[in-house]
Amino acid sequence: MVDIHATMAQLAIRLEYRPAQLTQRGYIDVWAADGHEVVAIELKYKTRSLQATANGEVVDLLDQSAQDIGRYDTLKDMQRLEQVVAAVPDSSGFVLLLTNDRSYWTASTRHDTVDAHFRLHEGRLLTGQLSWGDAASAGTRHTRESNLLLAGNYELKWRDYSTIKSGACGTFRYVLVNVARREA
Repeated sequence: MVDIHATMAQLAIRLEYRPAQLTQRGYIDVWAADGHEVVAIELKYKTRSLQATANGEVVDLLDQSAQDIGRYDTLKDMQRLEQVVAAVPDSSGFVLLLTNDRSYWTASTRHDTVDAHFRLHEGRLLTGQLSWGDAASAGTRHTRESNLLLAGNYELKWRDYSTIKSGACGTFRYVLVNVARREA
């Protein structure tokens, strides 16, 4: 495994960092700065139930469910990174979502879901105002009432990460979104 700090000792790496430029309460998962440039990274790891052994290691993952909330939270991280990148000179941001839950990378056959605006499937273009469907319950919206606004355009491209077991939930895929500074 690569030790980023050992190979790039000039980086100041902070976890759960709160940049002064954030006007609302919030933290960035990984903040890497070298005095000239800043990279802000938000990490998401969403799992479905899986029991397997891979390379001699026992894997026992919980079923996290609540994919609608997971999608909203991922996009809220993107919105937060857009704010940081706009406010911090020489900065860029990345959102990384890793999952073995195919409902994240597969388009829904239904278009009337409460989280239709928050879908993260392959090829999806994310931009503009995103909001819950009218049928979203108060429990779903709790602490997530606000609409989200993405200034950039993000086309989602999922990539294979690993397969540790054949069948449902044994394949892991990820999407990496580059939240770059928007030129005025």
